[in-house]
Amino acid sequence: MKTQASAMTDDFDDPLITTEGDEKTREEDLWFLPGPLDEEPDDLPPGPRAEPSDTAVIEDWAKAEGVHAARLARVAGRLGALDDRLLRGPEGWRHRLALIEAANLSWFAGDRVSSDRLALWISMRLSGAQDDPNALARVGWAVRRLTGGPGPKADLAAFLDRRDPENIEDSAERLKDRAGGWLDVMAAAGDLHPITRACMGFHLWSLAGLGQQGDQIEAAVSASRIAASDGSGAIFAPLAMGGAGGLRVTGLPSERLVRWLDGMNSAILTAMRALDDVEAWTGRAENVMAPLSGRTPVALRRTFSQWPLVSAPMAEAMSGASRAAVQRNLAWMEASGLIREVTGQGRFRMWRVNV
Repeated sequence: MKTQASAMTDDFDDPLITTEGDEKTREEDLWFLPGPLDEEPDDLPPGPRAEPSDTAVIEDWAKAEGVHAARLARVAGRLGALDDRLLRGPEGWRHRLALIEAANLSWFAGDRVSSDRLALWISMRLSGAQDDPNALARVGWAVRRLTGGPGPKADLAAFLDRRDPENIEDSAERLKDRAGGWLDVMAAAGDLHPITRACMGFHLWSLAGLGQQGDQIEAAVSASRIAASDGSGAIFAPLAMGGAGGLRVTGLPSERLVRWLDGMNSAILTAMRALDDVEAWTGRAENVMAPLSGRTPVALRRTFSQWPLVSAPMAEAMSGASRAAVQRNLAWMEASGLIREVTGQGRFRMWRVNV
C-alpha cells in the first residue's frame, strides 16, 4: 500500500511562501493581542474636570448681554426713572420700599416673614412665640443693607456682617479669600452693565463658596445693590416685590439674564405703583387733616408714608407723642377713611393707608 506523501516539506531552510489572505487569517487567530484603540470600551471612571476660567464665565455673560441688549436698555431706563423719583422724593419712600422688598425676599428664601411681623421687629424688636429669631435677624439685616450704608464692593465681609470663627483650621478657606475671589470676578466684569453684572454675581454666589443658610437673601441683596450702583436716588434695584421668577437659578446665562430682566422690570413697576399710591395718599391726608393742630398729625402722616403697616406702639415710638394722643389721632384718621385696620383684633391692632 502506497502512503500519501506529506504536504509539508522537510527542508526548514526554505522560507514558507504564504499569501496575503493567510497573513490576515493568522492575525485574527491571535486572540490574546489587544484590539485597535478605537474599539476599546471606555470603562474608566471620569476624572475631575477643570473649572472654567473667570474670563470664559465673563464672556458667556457678555454674549448674553449682547443678545438681550434691547430688553436690558428698557429695564435700565425704568430703573433710572425710579432712581430719579426717589432722589426727588422724601427719605421715607426708600425705607418703605426696602421693607416691602425684604419681606418678599424672605418668602423667596423660605423664611416667610410677613410685613406686619417685620415692621414690629424693625421698629421695636418685638417678636411672637411663633417667629423664628434667626429668620427675623436675616430679614432685618436685609432691611439695613437696602436702606443705606456702603455697598458690597467696598468690603463684602463687612457688608455681610460675617467673620471667620477664631478657631478656624489653617487648611480651611477663609471667608475673606472667598469674598475676595467673588469681588475679583465682579471687578473683571467691569465692562458689563451693572444690571448684567449683578445677575452674574447672584448666580456665581454659591460657586464662590459664599453660601450658607441665608445665602439666597444675601446674594439677592448684594446683587440689588450692585444693579443700582450707578444711581443716586435708588439705593437698591427691586428684584422680588414683583415676584421671584427672576431669581431662579436654572439654565444658561442667556436664559438666566432674560428671566432676571423680566423679574426686575416687574419689580420696578410694582415699586412705582407703590410710590404712586403713597404719594396720592399723602396729598389727600394733608388736605383732610388740615384742621388738626399740633405735631402728632404730621408725625403720623410721615410714619404711615414710611411703613407699610403701623401699630399703636410703633406710632407712639415714631412720633414721640403720648399714647392717648396717638390713639385719638389714629381713631380720627380711621373714621376719616385715611387708614384702615387690617388685623381685625381688639389688641395688637395694625393699620395701613387706605388708598
